[in-house]
Amino acid sequence: MTDYGHPLEFGVFLPPGAERFGDTLRLAQAADVLGLELVSIQDHPYNAANLDTWTSLSVIAASTTNVRVFPNVANLPLRPPAVLARAAASLDVITGGRVELGLGAGAFWDAIAAMNGPHRTPAESVEALEEAIGVIRALWTPGRGIRLHGKHYSLNGARPGPFPAHDIGIWLGAYKKRMLHLTGRLADGWLPSSPYAPPQQLKAMNAIIDEAAQEAGREPKDIRRIYNIGSEFTAEQLAELALNDGMSGFILMVDTDDELRTFAEEVAPAVREIVQKERGSKPLWDESTRPKGPAPEADAVYTASGRAMGRQLIGVHNHLREELTKVRSIVAQVADGILDVGEARSEINTMTMRQNNWTMGAYCESYCRLVTIHHTLEDTSLYPQLREGDARLGPVLDRLSEEHQVIHEVLERLDAALVAAVAEPHRIREVQKAVDLLTDTLLSHLSYEEGELVEPMARIPYHH
Repeated sequence: MTDYGHPLEFGVFLPPGAERFGDTLRLAQAADVLGLELVSIQDHPYNAANLDTWTSLSVIAASTTNVRVFPNVANLPLRPPAVLARAAASLDVITGGRVELGLGAGAFWDAIAAMNGPHRTPAESVEALEEAIGVIRALWTPGRGIRLHGKHYSLNGARPGPFPAHDIGIWLGAYKKRMLHLTGRLADGWLPSSPYAPPQQLKAMNAIIDEAAQEAGREPKDIRRIYNIGSEFTAEQLAELALNDGMSGFILMVDTDDELRTFAEEVAPAVREIVQKERGSKPLWDESTRPKGPAPEADAVYTASGRAMGRQLIGVHNHLREELTKVRSIVAQVADGILDVGEARSEINTMTMRQNNWTMGAYCESYCRLVTIHHTLEDTSLYPQLREGDARLGPVLDRLSEEHQVIHEVLERLDAALVAAVAEPHRIREVQKAVDLLTDTLLSHLSYEEGELVEPMARIPYHH
C-alpha cells in the first residue's frame, strides 16, 4: 500500500480542436464553477487542426477564477525551454499563481521534423528534457546572468525572470524507465495517462520513481502523482488508486457537459469521502449537501473593484494553503526525526509568519490563529453584505459559517494534540493525524467558498 498523503485534486483534459474551442472554453468555465482544481489541454503543435495550447490556456485562464491551468504535456522539441520558462512564469504572474507545467520529451518525430524541429533518439530526448528542466528552473530563480552549457540547450548569460507568482510544478509525462528515473530525480510531479499506463502497471512504475528519488536524496512523497483518466473509472477505483498507488490528482478526459458535471458533483466527492475514511479522518461534513448559489446571469454587471475583491479572497486562501503545506512539512520532519528543535527553528525562521517562540507548537498556534481571524472577518463583515446584496446567497452563507465552526473545532483538536506531544513526544503521530484532518476540511472549504462567492463578490458592492 502506497499513499503519499497528498490532498486530492480533480481536473479535466479538454479537447484542443480549433472548431470546438467554444465548447472547450465553456467546459473550462464549468469546471471552475463546479469546484474542480485543474484544467489542461494537450500540446501537439504539428497538428494543424488544433489551436495553439499556450494561447488557449491564456484565454481559459482569463475566463476563469479558481482553476489552475497547464499543458498536458508541453511538447519540448517545439517549445525552447528558455521561452517556455518565461511563458509559464508570465501566465502565472498574470493569473496570480494558477499555472503548472506539464512537460514531455516529445513523440511523433517525423511531424516535429516537418516543422523544423529536432528528430531525437529516445536517449537524446531524455537527455534534452533533463537539460531543459535545468534551464527552466534557472530562469525562475533570482540571480545574475546564467551560463549553462548542454548538448541540446544552453544559456549564455541570460538573466532570470520574470519570476512565477508561486512555485510552478514541473510534471513529467513519463512511461519508460529512463523517463521514470528522471521523474524521481528532478520532477515535482508524474503525469501519466491511463491508456498508456493502465492501473495494473502503476505500482511497478511508482517503484522506479521512488527508488530514483531516494538515490537522489529526495523523499518519494516529494513527487505528486497526477493521472489522466477516462470516464470508465468509478469512484471506488479512483480511491483505490489514491490509497494503494499514490495517485492524488485525477484529470478526466472529457467531451461533454454531462461527463464533467458527473465527475465534479458525484465522482470527486465520493472519492474524497472514501479516502478520508481510509486515512482515518471521518468526514466532518457531506459535500453533496452543500447549497449552490444562483447561476450567473447574462446581464450581470461586474465591477473592477468587485473582481479585485475576489482576487484578494483567493490570495488570502492561497496564503493559507501555502502555510498549511509548511505546517505539514514541519510536523512530518519532526515525526521522522529529521528536525530537532534547533533545526525546526531555522526552518520556521524563513517563513512569512513569525513568532518570538520558535517552536513547532508556536508556529502551528500562529497558523490556527490566522485561520480563525480570517473566518471571523468573513462572518462579521463580508457575509452580511453579500446576504444584503443578494438574498439568494443565504443558504450558501449559512453553510459556510457552519463550516467555519467545524474548522474551529478541528483547530482545537490540533492544539490539544500539540500540547500532548510536548509532554509525550511519541504522540507526534496524533499531531500528524490532526493536521491531515485540518488539510482535508480546510482545503475542501476554501474551494467551496471560492466557487460560490467569487462571482457574486464581483457584482455586489462591498464596503470595508
